[in-house]
Amino acid sequence: MAEKFHAELQELKGRVLEMGRLANEMLSKSVEALKDRDMEKAEWVISRKDLLAELDDRIESDSLRLIALHQPMAENMREIATALKLNTYLARVGRYGKDIAKVAKELAEQPHLSKLVSIPYQAQIVNGMVADALKAFETGDLKPLADMVQRDSLVDGLRYSIYRECLSYMMEDPKNITRCSHYIMISRYLERCGDHACKMSEKVHYMVTGERIEIK
Repeated sequence: MAEKFHAELQELKGRVLEMGRLANEMLSKSVEALKDRDMEKAEWVISRKDLLAELDDRIESDSLRLIALHQPMAENMREIATALKLNTYLARVGRYGKDIAKVAKELAEQPHLSKLVSIPYQAQIVNGMVADALKAFETGDLKPLADMVQRDSLVDGLRYSIYRECLSYMMEDPKNITRCSHYIMISRYLERCGDHACKMSEKVHYMVTGERIEIK
């Protein structure tokens, strides 16, 4: 019975990692689609929303089944609880990717302003944060989380920088208002994804050590 439980627990963690890779790829490719006006890539992101939802439902049901059937304790229970929490955060990351892909389609015929006002750079940082939270979840090694606070602060700073730059473009020419409004919203989406990466890191830290921390 113990061997079966641990095998199923590893399957659960593997499914969370699969969902994490999907969600992070949806986010990164949505920004690439926006930057390159690549509608094929945007459609790919949007088409993955059903798979994301299926993984979300599967991870939740498998987690609850493991708890009900095996009544795990201590570290094993923390692993399952963390899988449930990461599942929620990753679903949101993937959905933000889908929303950005929809904006990419809407702006496909319009030229970009100032190389997308640091949005690709902000996305690169956020993708790294999500990837490192998943790496720590997979390996139990917390070193990838060491500078998560600093990266989150950088993402927050970029959001306000993008907002100020977009505001100046909108004041210069009302024709820029639609594009810049989208840029500001996308930057906000990315900032929220960074917040989700921080929450994931908090839960992974608790899973590994049994101690709660706050990253802010």
